[in-house]
Amino acid sequence: MKITVGGETREVKDGITIAELIEEEKVETPEYVTVSVNEEFADRGEYSEKQLSEGDTVEFLYFMGGGRA
Repeated sequence: MKITVGGETREVKDGITIAELIEEEKVETPEYVTVSVNEEFADRGEYSEKQLSEGDTVEFLYFMGGGRA
């Protein structure tokens, strides 16, 4: 099936979970990534259960701290 990841179309296996996609995409520091599916944030506790569907749009988001000390 086809999904969009970070603006690029990818062919992935049917029923792939968010956790499997994170591994397949070799996401750096997966413990710090937040995932949105179709512009809605996915619950981290459901990454290993939530299956993606044909046409889904997935973004990996990293929230960085910063500012002045």
